[in-house]
Amino acid sequence: MTDTTSLRDLPEWKALEAHYAKLKDVHLRELFARDPGRAEKFSLEAAGIYFDYSKHRITAGTVNRLCDLAEAAGLREKIEAMFTGERINLTEGRAVLHTALRAPKSATIVVDGENVVPRVHAVLEKMETFARKVRAGEWKGHTGKPVKNVVNIGIGGSDLGPVMAYEALKDYGDRGLTFRFVSNIDGTDFAEAVMDLDPAETLFIVASKTFTTLETMTNAGTARAWALKALKDEAAVARHFVAVSTNAAKVAEFGVDTENMFGFWDWVGGRYSMFSAIGLSTMIAIGPEHFREMLAGAYEMDEHYRVAPFEENLPALMGLLGLWYNDFFGAQSIAVLPYEQYLKRFPAYLQQLTMESNGKRVTLDGRAVDYQTGQIYWGEPGTNGQHSFYQLIHQGTKLIPCDFIAFSKTRHRLGRHHDLLMANVFAQAEALAFGKTAEELKAEGVKDWLVPHRTFEGNRPSTTMLLDALTPAALGRLVALYEHSVFTQGMIWRVGPFDQWGVELGKALAGRIAPELEAKDEPRLNHDGSTNALIRRYRKER
Repeated sequence: MTDTTSLRDLPEWKALEAHYAKLKDVHLRELFARDPGRAEKFSLEAAGIYFDYSKHRITAGTVNRLCDLAEAAGLREKIEAMFTGERINLTEGRAVLHTALRAPKSATIVVDGENVVPRVHAVLEKMETFARKVRAGEWKGHTGKPVKNVVNIGIGGSDLGPVMAYEALKDYGDRGLTFRFVSNIDGTDFAEAVMDLDPAETLFIVASKTFTTLETMTNAGTARAWALKALKDEAAVARHFVAVSTNAAKVAEFGVDTENMFGFWDWVGGRYSMFSAIGLSTMIAIGPEHFREMLAGAYEMDEHYRVAPFEENLPALMGLLGLWYNDFFGAQSIAVLPYEQYLKRFPAYLQQLTMESNGKRVTLDGRAVDYQTGQIYWGEPGTNGQHSFYQLIHQGTKLIPCDFIAFSKTRHRLGRHHDLLMANVFAQAEALAFGKTAEELKAEGVKDWLVPHRTFEGNRPSTTMLLDALTPAALGRLVALYEHSVFTQGMIWRVGPFDQWGVELGKALAGRIAPELEAKDEPRLNHDGSTNALIRRYRKER
C-alpha cells in the first residue's frame, strides 16, 4: 500500500464491496438457519472476555476479507511500532506508549535511547506511598485533621477516566472517604462538589499536564480561594493540594510542594491516561493493590492484541466489525450498553476515547478521506436504556450496532435481580437479531391493522461480551479492548488517533471572546453578525 493509493482502491477494499453487495440483504435468521453451529464459530474467549459476535451480519468470508484489509493496511507492523515506542503520533512528533503504563517492571521499552519502564514504576511507587498515607489517615491537612474528602480537578481525559473508574470500582473503594470530580468551567460544577465539604479535611488533586489548561486552572484557582477563605494561611495550600503535571515551575507558583507532584510524559495522550498518575484519585479510592490489578488486566489485553492472529484477536475484530458497518452499511453510530450499574459512566468515557481519536477527515499525510471514519459512540446502562432509546434501535430507520457488556457474577446478589438483568441482556440481543415477523404475529391472533406496528424487522447486529465479574482487572481489560479497537480502525482509515487538533479552534475563539464579555466598556466586536448579537445580548442581560 503506497501513500498515493486511496484506501478504496485497494483490492481488499473492493473485495469487501463486492462481498457486501451479496450479503447486505441476507437476514440473520437465514444465517443461523444455514449453520446451527454458528454461535461456536463466531465466538472467542481471550483475556477474560467471552466475545460472542455471531449476531453480526457476517460470514466466515466477511471475517477473512476484513482481516485481509487489516494485513494490507500494515496493521501488524503498526501495532509493533506502537508497542516499541516509535513516534507514530506524526503531527505532534511523539511516541504513543499508554501500553507502557501497565508493562511489568521487567519489560524494556526504549524511547530516545532510554528504557521508560523504570520511570513508569517510580511514579507508580510514589503514587502508592501517597495513597497509603491518605487511606490510613496519615496525610494531615493544615489544621492537623486527616483528609476525608478528595476532589479531582481535571477535564477531558484527566476527568473522564478517573470518574469512570471510580464509579466502576466504587464497591472496592474506601467508603470512609468522599470523592468528587470537577471538570466543567461552569461554576455550578465546583459549587456543588464542595457544598458539604470541610476545607480542613479536603484534598484537591489538580490534574493538568501543562498546569495551564483553562478549565482546570480556573477551577483550581477557585478551589484555592475556597480553601484559603477557611484556612487563612497560604501555607495551607501545600497540605491541601497535590498536582498531576509536568510543569514544576507552575506547580510551585500555585503553592503545591513539588515533592507532591506526580508526573507523566508526552507519550501519554490525555484520553489514554487513566493508568498513569492521572489515576491518583482512583488509586486512593480503591487502594494500590486493586490499582495494580487493573493495570494487570489491561496488560493482559495488550499482550493478546499484540500477538493474536487477527481472526482470533478481540480488539482487531471489534475494530473491523465497526469499520464493516460504518463504511459499507452506512451505520453512523454504535450503542454501548453495559448491563452493570457500576459502568454507568463507561459510555461517556468511550465517547472521548473513540470520537476524539478517529473523528478525522484527513489522512496522516494530509489528504481528505473519501470514506467514513469515526463513529458516534453513545449508550446507557441496561435496563434503563430499554425504557428510553431501545425503541429506535429495534424499530427505527437507523442501523445501530450494539455492544452488550455483562457479568456472570454480581457484587450484590439480591433475590432475582441479577438473573432478571441477565435475562434482559440475552433477550435484547436475540430480539435485535431475529425480530418478529408478521406471520408470527398473525399466528398469535394479532389483528391485521396492528401487525405493522408490532412487527420487528430484526437483522440488527450486536456483540455480547460476557465477563466473570466487574473486578479491577476486568475494567482494565475492557478499557484496553476499546483502546486497541480504536487503534485498529485508525490505522486502517490512515488517520492519526492520537492528536485532537479539532478542539483547538473553539478554545482559541473562547480566549478571544472572554475579554469582550468581561470588558467594562462596550467592546469593538469583529465576529460574524450572530456572534456579535449574542455577545451584546449577554452583556446586556447578565
